[in-house]
Amino acid sequence: MSNWRDERNEKSRVRLARRLSADFPPCVLAHALRQPFTPPTQRRAVESYWRHRPLLADRLCRALAAKSKAPETWTWQLDREAGSGSPISFRTPPAPYREAKYSLGPGHCCVCGQPVYRLGWHIDLWGDDHPNKNATWHAACVVAWEFWAAPTGHLRSLKVRQGRKCPATGKRLLKTSEVDHRTPLFAVWADHRDRPWPELLAFWGAPNLQVINKSAHFDKCAQEASLRAKRRAAESFKTLLETSGAVLEDAVS
Repeated sequence: MSNWRDERNEKSRVRLARRLSADFPPCVLAHALRQPFTPPTQRRAVESYWRHRPLLADRLCRALAAKSKAPETWTWQLDREAGSGSPISFRTPPAPYREAKYSLGPGHCCVCGQPVYRLGWHIDLWGDDHPNKNATWHAACVVAWEFWAAPTGHLRSLKVRQGRKCPATGKRLLKTSEVDHRTPLFAVWADHRDRPWPELLAFWGAPNLQVINKSAHFDKCAQEASLRAKRRAAESFKTLLETSGAVLEDAVS
């Protein structure tokens, strides 16, 4: 088995070296050569680099989004029209450049809005100022989007960041620990949806994520469910008052 892997890696290193460009990121090359299975192409080396660094990809994607900013007329809405690209749930991160109306087209990332260069890289290392017209994602933004959509898949990285301590109880994280949003996403939609778009992304990213023990997560979810029920009751009561007021005005007139 080891001989087979050594032979495979040697072939992959030869293939990678043969196609390696002079401006290929050194950090990515060093990462590729450390892997148990060496990526045979530059693109696969870039993809492997970011998939092993989801927290870095998250931070980079949010920084690129802050550089782009949201289009002037864009607001965070849900499912405005079929095929618009708007999210159907507040659990999906807002992404104006994924919407048909604001799409920048090939050569620009549909998540952060910045130009995409060779190999899905976010910087023009090659100096030719030619975005890749066949690409609509940065390699880092692919990983960041997956991280936002399914943070449970990156449990280990989040545990290491916390020093394997549960922030809710102060105790060591157990094997049954779970990923949690500090500020629940329903509260983001209810209370924070008017904030600038790049700031909103932090609610899906690492700043708002934590790993807590299952029992603490259960208690937190129960408190959030109670809060959500109170919000719904208050909204229903407000609607009832408005309806009653309108009926009284019609009766008087």
